[in-house]
Order: sequence, then structure tokens, then C-alpha cells
Amino acid sequence: MRIALVGIGKIALDQHVPAISSSPDWELAATVSRHGRVEGVEGFTSVDEMVAARPDIAVVSLCLPPVPRFAAAQAALRAGRHVMLEKPPGATLAEVQALEALARAQGVTLFTTWHSREAKAVAAAKRWLQGRRIESGRIIWREDVRAWHPGQDWIFAAGGMGVFDPGINALSILTHILPEPVHVTGCEMDVPANRQAPIAARLQLSQGITADFDFRQQGKQTWDMEFQTDGGHLALWLGGNLLEIDGQPAGGEDTIMGEYPALYARMAALLREGASDVDLSPMVLVADAFTLACRNVVEPFVF
Repeated sequence: MRIALVGIGKIALDQHVPAISSSPDWELAATVSRHGRVEGVEGFTSVDEMVAARPDIAVVSLCLPPVPRFAAAQAALRAGRHVMLEKPPGATLAEVQALEALARAQGVTLFTTWHSREAKAVAAAKRWLQGRRIESGRIIWREDVRAWHPGQDWIFAAGGMGVFDPGINALSILTHILPEPVHVTGCEMDVPANRQAPIAARLQLSQGITADFDFRQQGKQTWDMEFQTDGGHLALWLGGNLLEIDGQPAGGEDTIMGEYPALYARMAALLREGASDVDLSPMVLVADAFTLACRNVVEPFVF
């Protein structure tokens, strides 16, 4: 199946292009970007231009930052194309709900992807937690924004989400594996004096769970979560790729690769089924965190 990739930046080149290239389901037939290109692939500068010129491309994968993503997704859906949305699926909940309604009206597939749910040990963690009661839990998700988003000022602009751009990955795992829904009860954010979005955040959630997100980590990056339950202790390390039960290895792999190929395989399956997959639960937690947050102004941040 022919697919167009919209937004040729770091995440597209690092993850999406290799995942499409290695897939038996997909052919990268076009790109849309103001500046980025993929060698040997026809390039356009707008979604409207691409859909008009390439009626043979039925699927569009959007890797734009959250704020401009809605207009691009809307244009693709109105042209009758199936759409994949990089996480987070939009800048606001209402935008994504509008896209879901439009996809339904057009009879096309919409897939809000959450790549961290495809980490190697997430499915096993979900199975183990079923039927168990969470007594407490903690998430530590700390990474270096300069390494993962070099020079990307949009991430600290209004709508860019700041540290919740990686933090929502943790929340996507959390909302997927817990046997009962979770909600935010409190939040504290650190916002640089020269920015609009937080560089760090600390959340309190129901079921005794806390989360510590920080974009200022240097050296070894940390993507861990653990839970004490009425049936033992579970830990997910390395972004959901390694599982431990009561301190003993219980599955997964020491790798952070493989998530994006699974997303494209899932999109192919959705098209065969004529179905959509729209889950906003991680985004609801982020929106509620912003609503409840106490805001601390911290030192300015520059790349």
C-alpha cells in the first residue's frame, strides 16, 4: 500500500522512514514537508498539493508537531485518505474528537498511535496486572531534551507540551496496563522563565501513583515505572522493554527499537478490518495535569 509521510523531521527520519522501508505492507510514495526530504521519494510542500497530485496514495502518516497537525489531518481526511497520527494525536482533545467524527463521516480509518505501548514487555505487564489491585506506584521518566529534540523550540511553545511530550509516553503505557482507570489528583510544573511549556512536572495520581517527568536529564536516560500490588511487585524498565516481577527478570528485551514497525503493522490491520483506533486516555491525563498544576517559574532555557 502506498503511504505519504507528512513532516520530515527527526522522528520521521529516525523511526518512521525505517519502519515503512522494512515493512511488507507499505511503500513510501510521497512526503510533505517545507524543508525535509527523503531521497528518491516525491516531495510536496502541502497536504492539499499532495492529495491533488497523488490520488493513488490512500494513507497519510502525520509526524508534524501537535499544533499544525489538525489542519493537515483535516485536509487528508476530507480528501478521503486514511490517517495515522504521531503521538500526541493533537494539540487539544477537541481537535482529535473532531478528526474522529470526520473520519467516521468519510468512512476512513483514523489511528491515534502510542508507540510506547508497543515496547517489548508492555503486553506481558498488562497480562500480569489483570485481576490485581494497585497499592502504590511510581513513574520516573527523565531525558535530555537537547539530545532528543535538538533546537526544536516548538516543544516549549504553547501547545508543544514541553516535558509532557515524552511524559505522555509513560502515561500511554500506564493507561494501557492498569486494570482500573487512573486520574490526576495533583500536579506541580517547572516552567522556564522564557518558555510557555514545562521543562519538568511531578504528578500525583489515583491508586497511590506518582510520576516524575524531567527534560533536564544528562547522561543515562531514565524511563522506568514500578507498582506494588496485592499480588506482588512489578517493574517496567527501559521504556517498557524490560519486565521484572518481584525482582526477577520476567520478559522483554534490552532494546528500545521495534515500536514503530508494530504501529505500521497495526495500521495495515485496521485497514483490512475497516476499523479505527482512537484512544485519548493518555491525553486526558495531560490535560487534567495542566488544569490542576501549580506553576513554578525556573531559570530560562536555551538550546
